[in-house]
Amino acid sequence: MNTFKLKEDSEFIELMKLLKVQQIAQTGGHAKILIEEESIKVNGKIETQKRKKLRSGDIVQFEDIEIKIV
Repeated sequence: MNTFKLKEDSEFIELMKLLKVQQIAQTGGHAKILIEEESIKVNGKIETQKRKKLRSGDIVQFEDIEIKIV
């Protein structure tokens, strides 16, 4: 499982931004497509909100990739 550390002055990161930062999606448009195709899970449930706020403790899954927000 990979981890993503939030910036000290941030309490969340949006799902689309996380997908780009972690290089799961090459662009914002690609991230949007992955979410619309119901390919992304947050905390074990399919996530359809593109701007879902991810906070410490959340786990994002895509295929065999897992990312824990810390």
